[in-house]
Amino acid sequence: MCNLYRHVSNQQAIRQLFAVAGDVPALEGDAWPDRPALIIRDSTVGRVAEALRWGFPPPPGLTTRPITNVRNLASPFWRTALTRPDRRCLVPAQSFCEWTGEKGSKRKVWFAATDGQPFAFAGLWRPAEDGARFALLTCAPNALVAPVHPKAMPVILLADDYARWLTAPVEDAVTLAAPYPTQLMRIEPDESALQLL
Repeated sequence: MCNLYRHVSNQQAIRQLFAVAGDVPALEGDAWPDRPALIIRDSTVGRVAEALRWGFPPPPGLTTRPITNVRNLASPFWRTALTRPDRRCLVPAQSFCEWTGEKGSKRKVWFAATDGQPFAFAGLWRPAEDGARFALLTCAPNALVAPVHPKAMPVILLADDYARWLTAPVEDAVTLAAPYPTQLMRIEPDESALQLL
């Protein structure tokens, strides 16, 4: 389950790569649950970038923690957002983290695109009492991620599929929830671990 990724700090790159019209909020460093992170969605003036908190409010009585990952696409909990293209979003990232090792000695493993370019997760967003929030779709892991996290990986969209995710009927859009091609990803060094050497 992905609960940590790196923001794309280059605002001009976001405008160009994701065809954003207008301003892009400045966010740097790592994205953590229940904190602001950047999403891109369609609007009447084109694609807009906004900073929303990461994690949907949970159903009453289930938990107090926000739900950051969309696992079961057939769940009624996600149905409204999935079936409405205006509730789908792109979530720009530079890399994402999964943890490995035993409890007490876990370490971070960072995954990035082989070309080093930013990419976009498939996301859903919704209004909430304390401000709009978003969550990331997940799918089965590819061959690079599976040895570290065998349960799931975030859905990374190919650039050619950005518009499809944002506009297609739900039956077509959910077919994009598939493992990202292994050959287009790499493991990158954990900078915090390197600083300890």
